[in-house]
Formats: sequence, C-alpha cells, structure tokens
Amino acid sequence: MRFFGENSLLYYAVVFAIIAVIIGYLGFGGLAGALSEIARILFFVFILLFVMSLITHIVRRGPKG
Repeated sequence: MRFFGENSLLYYAVVFAIIAVIIGYLGFGGLAGALSEIARILFFVFILLFVMSLITHIVRRGPKG
C-alpha cells in the first residue's frame, strides 16, 4: 500500500504544509514590504507592456475598409 505516493493525500498535505511554512515566513518576516514593492513595480511594467502591445496591434492592423 502506498502511503506517500505522488497521488496520495498525505503527499499533497506535506507539500501544502511546506508551502504554507514558506509563505508564512515571507509574510511575517521583513520580506513582505520588499515583495509588495516588487509586485507594484511589476504591475506597472506589465501594464506598460500591455498598452504598447495594444498600440502595436492597432497600428499594424491598419484602417478598416
């Protein structure tokens, strides 16, 4: 019987527990402020890339008709 196979619930429980510990460390440690600042910068970078992509698509498509 497989208790710790890749498809067992115990495997997923251990994986999620490890992820929760890592996230808890990052959230309760001093990294939360730095990570939120990085996320804010990345948000604006991706908004800028989206707008540039949209403008490029509109310009390349040309006028209809």
